[in-house]
Amino acid sequence: QVQLVESGGGLVQPGGSLRLSCAASRHINSFYVMGWYRQAPGKQRELVGTITSDENTNYADSVKGRFTISRNNVKNTVYLQMSSLKPEDTAVYYCNARSTFESPFWGQGTQVTVSS
Repeated sequence: QVQLVESGGGLVQPGGSLRLSCAASRHINSFYVMGWYRQAPGKQRELVGTITSDENTNYADSVKGRFTISRNNVKNTVYLQMSSLKPEDTAVYYCNARSTFESPFWGQGTQVTVSS
């Protein structure tokens, strides 16, 4: 069973930055895509962005130009660098990993709160 452990969440003021990390318990090259999702109170979980095994990235329109996903294959970790944060970015952020013959894996989530 794969474990994904998110970290780096917290309270930040509007306009600030945070970097989330997602550490996997096995080589992340075994996943063809990894991604970040978020869920705000009372709302459905939504895609933030993804990164493929060959490092192609894709982002939701709401975060384009502000968020960046990267990966470190040696550390088996995927990152979400968030800048110019807005109150509407407040949510629980989840890491996701997908491989060809397994059900998707999810982390436990990390809370990000953007507030003054």
